[in-house]
Amino acid sequence: MTSDSLVSLDTLAEATDRLLDSIRKLGNDDLTGPSLLPGWTRGHVLAHVARNADSVLNLLLWAHTGVEIPQYANMFLRDFDIEAGAPRPMDAQLADNEAAAKRWQAVANSLTDEAWHAEVRTRQGRPIPATEVRWMRLQEVEIHHVDLNVGFTPADWPADFAARILAQATVDMNRITTAAAEPVPAFSLRATDSTFTGIVGAGTPAQTISGPVAALAAWLLGRSDGADLTGDLPALPDWK
Repeated sequence: MTSDSLVSLDTLAEATDRLLDSIRKLGNDDLTGPSLLPGWTRGHVLAHVARNADSVLNLLLWAHTGVEIPQYANMFLRDFDIEAGAPRPMDAQLADNEAAAKRWQAVANSLTDEAWHAEVRTRQGRPIPATEVRWMRLQEVEIHHVDLNVGFTPADWPADFAARILAQATVDMNRITTAAAEPVPAFSLRATDSTFTGIVGAGTPAQTISGPVAALAAWLLGRSDGADLTGDLPALPDWK
């Protein structure tokens, strides 16, 4: 999976099945436990993943009908739905995520090639072809599976996903650090298990941060403290 390759619906279904399998192992008491996201319980993560599936479904319906359907009606309702959904018991959380995944898959499987190449816009207003919605959803599934804090770690990401998210996170972090109030000294990235190299920040890198692809990606995404990397790690702004 290169940085611009199309995510297959089979790949997305497999990632979703892995996440659902992890959810099925949880009990009611687990839902109030902390996720890896500050201030969010596992229940918050599960509510968010389900509502995200519906939000990207809106983009597929937009592509299918040609009628503009925003990803979220507004950010207040997005946040409200997460807070309202977080305290639900396990059976409700699981049923919601299973149903949301099925709705997404059913519409995705029905889209024509023409619809997949229709232009829609993300919640930030960025125009994209509908094909990119697949990558948007895959990120949500794989990254929030880690956030759920149930033993699935970045090292468990499929190699193709880890490689693509590392490349994207490097580009994103360059954009974020450029706009940051406090400059981040330029540094190089070097994967120890692939040929990947990259640079974050302006100017000549003063140091190199090295480690496995998944570990580098997790650190840039704010999902790791970088203890499994080598180099003098700078403090990074939030990824998203």
